[in-house]
Amino acid sequence: MDAQPESQIVDAVLNAISEQRLPAGAKLGEQALSELFNCNRANVRRALASLAAKQVVELRPNRGAFVVTPSAQEAREVFQARRAIERTIARQAVARVSDEDVAYLRANIAAEAEARARRDKPTELRLSQQFHMYLARLSGNRVLERFLAELTMRSTLILGMYPSAAHSCAHCDDHVGIVDALMARDEELLLRLTDDHLRHLEAGLNFDLPPVSSVSLKDQLIGAPAEGASGDRKAGRQNLRNA
Repeated sequence: MDAQPESQIVDAVLNAISEQRLPAGAKLGEQALSELFNCNRANVRRALASLAAKQVVELRPNRGAFVVTPSAQEAREVFQARRAIERTIARQAVARVSDEDVAYLRANIAAEAEARARRDKPTELRLSQQFHMYLARLSGNRVLERFLAELTMRSTLILGMYPSAAHSCAHCDDHVGIVDALMARDEELLLRLTDDHLRHLEAGLNFDLPPVSSVSLKDQLIGAPAEGASGDRKAGRQNLRNA
């Protein structure tokens, strides 16, 4: 591959977290990563340091590196921060949105619904994050965009760590209402729907720890395509880069 080993490791870990393949508390062993990415431990340590700076990996002295395990309080703080940031993003996006942007967001919603229908959870999660990050990019504020990228990663980790006891799709159509408000340039409605959407996600959290995953680190990082995915994961990443 053309990418440096550090970049390959960072990208693999971030993608695995964003698709809930790599759970909170998972150990990222230096030797295992070195063998998996065919590099030396110095490369691995630099990658882990970069992930720690992004606050998705915790480096524990004499124990190694682990995917962070947010507490219930930290989970609430992440969603509080998202509400504050995404309200500001919404205010700026509503003044800049074009018909082409609306068409893109509606296509993203349709793809998300298709992934949900075929139970392709990784693709559904990626497309949901892509929706929020497109709005952040639309706002024109690169600082807020970077903050939101970190927060969406952490909230996905939290949603995987504290899943609803009984899955409910009551909020699955929230994105539709948000785009409708954007298209109507209705700032007041857009702010309310954005806030409601994030509160719906937070309200579904169940703070009973899930069982420890028995999947190998290789399968967690590389992952197997969900049934019916047909390469959507790769195509979706290209779409986000081109958005």
